[in-house]
Amino acid sequence: MQNVTEERLQFTVDSTAVGSSARAGRFTTLHNEVLTPVFMPVATRAVLRTQDTPFVDALGYPVLLANTYHLLLSPGAEVFKACGGIHRFMNWPRSVLTDSGGYQIFSLARSSRITEAGATFRSYLDGKRFLLSPEVSIETQRTIGSDIMMALDYCISSRSDESLSGNAVEVTARWAERSFNARGDSPQSLFGIVQGACFPELRRTSARQITSLPFDGFAIGGLAVGETNEERTEITELTASLLPANRPRYLMGVGTPLDLLEAVHRGVDMFDCILPTSLAQQGVAFTSRGRIRLRRGVHRLSDRPLDEACDCPACSTYSRAYLHHLIKSGEYFGSNLVGRHNLTFYHRLMRVMRERIVQGDFSDFYRVQRETLGRVDDEDPGRPPRAKKRTETLVLGDYEIIRHDAGFYRIRQRSSGEIMHSVNDPVAESRALYAGQAGLAHVLAQPGDEFVIWDVGLGAGTNAMVALFECQNILQNSASARRVRIVSFENDLDSFTLAVRNPSRFPHVRHAAPSALLRHGRWMSETVPLEWHLRAGDFPVEMMRAPRPDCIFFDPFSQKTNGLLWSYRVFSSMFQLCKPCGTKLLTYSNSTRVRSSLLAAGFHVGRGAATGPKSETTIAYSQPMAGMELLGREWLERFRRSDARFCEYSSEEDRIAIEKLVESHPQFTI
Repeated sequence: MQNVTEERLQFTVDSTAVGSSARAGRFTTLHNEVLTPVFMPVATRAVLRTQDTPFVDALGYPVLLANTYHLLLSPGAEVFKACGGIHRFMNWPRSVLTDSGGYQIFSLARSSRITEAGATFRSYLDGKRFLLSPEVSIETQRTIGSDIMMALDYCISSRSDESLSGNAVEVTARWAERSFNARGDSPQSLFGIVQGACFPELRRTSARQITSLPFDGFAIGGLAVGETNEERTEITELTASLLPANRPRYLMGVGTPLDLLEAVHRGVDMFDCILPTSLAQQGVAFTSRGRIRLRRGVHRLSDRPLDEACDCPACSTYSRAYLHHLIKSGEYFGSNLVGRHNLTFYHRLMRVMRERIVQGDFSDFYRVQRETLGRVDDEDPGRPPRAKKRTETLVLGDYEIIRHDAGFYRIRQRSSGEIMHSVNDPVAESRALYAGQAGLAHVLAQPGDEFVIWDVGLGAGTNAMVALFECQNILQNSASARRVRIVSFENDLDSFTLAVRNPSRFPHVRHAAPSALLRHGRWMSETVPLEWHLRAGDFPVEMMRAPRPDCIFFDPFSQKTNGLLWSYRVFSSMFQLCKPCGTKLLTYSNSTRVRSSLLAAGFHVGRGAATGPKSETTIAYSQPMAGMELLGREWLERFRRSDARFCEYSSEEDRIAIEKLVESHPQFTI
């Protein structure tokens, strides 16, 4: 079958699979011919994570991916002008595809604001303000000198509602036309991107809009950002079927070897993802027998090669025992070796898929490989530990377990009578008030810098564990490998210990993490980049030693029993730490004195979700952010009339300062 276009890439479909939508094609860029299906390793900042370009060149990868957003911020467009483009800059002889930056605005930019003009954001490097418009994105990509450019799109979480998703589709369509016009007479190829989240009709609408323009190829965007594997597969299949057969189809940011197999089966030609190198840093290897986690103790004494079917440097030279040692020791060489293996495995997988499509037996290959590629440590999955007999106690120190009439259990402080999560089911309340409002699916289901959550007031561990479970699920079911660190603060561990000793009453502690946290002060996942750390002691002291937070679950006991933590002075210290980070603070309190202390400290303060008898809670932001529902002047009037404006720990000097700072706060003077 020959289907040739006269466009820049001269895309040709050489063969289609029997009983499958898989196809083998080819196209020619400004630098070389590319055979499809093809995987493009990610060199975000013009460098691959833990790898050098000569090794990737020797493997035979025809295309690398770099990112416009990151390269615009550093080293900057002027460097590429001076150096003659990215190929000379990074000494790469083959093709380069540049992403437009829309995805990174969604996932990384602090205080971004989307308008028709484009995306306004502050640099995560120096705080400098940028406007990334379709025209700026294309001009930057032209200066970089990539072979394939991407139109700027409006990327949002795949869990967004239909209204927000529909708006993103319309903005993406208008930006696509502007991107196309900005390309002008450049010989570089340009792809349009289809959005629409997980709404089939929106995907159809977006596909009609984007394919109405004569792009050189088309991409499926907005996936691997929070949806389930099943949803991703369904939307990929639908969207691929809506794209022209005579153009390359590119699934952005996906994924695992199994993801690639499934998408090739559904007619996709091009892929990129950071997983081969980023998961290598966690000791995760993709092999001919499935996924292997080298951090596991079962590999400590194994003299076997990582993969008998592979001849890469890691497999032909070293044992699993040595690789296990390197990874557990945190040695760079371990990440390098496992990354080399993963890149070798991905390249071989794409080559074999193409061969099987051409040979006409891809369907048989697909049926066998979908089982193999989905395995995780299949050769030694491990045995469940023997159940230990537990002696459960209902009291420890100043804390006791009590049962709610609805059947769930809570912990009460005996001296004060205060109850943790006093009205609602603790897990349900935590999920709605903290993990849900944190937008974890939005911020974690994409690559980025480490995301830090402060859990202030560990208590029975409910908030931290709900976040941990959700983070695990997101990271396991997306192509992202963004590192997550949860830091819990607590000065009395008896309540947490009591919950851990009573797993029949507190299901959220039925996990290895709580016991590890009590024993070692930290827990680290062996499968995803997720850590949990404990800082035991007084919060005002310990917070100065902790990594800066992106999100804070502020849930210490009430002002009655722990008033100092709710004071203007403590919030001021927190704000100084959080101000550069664009931090979101969530708390169950909606009291005037707490909100006034937050405002005086410098936070922007708004209304949070309802919980129990409270019609609203509180969200505070260390920087103004798009979509904030802030307290308005009607609240300020109530503040002026209130008899409970100040925390009891406020001195007269503090009260004067609070009143003045609240009255002059920018959120009331706009």
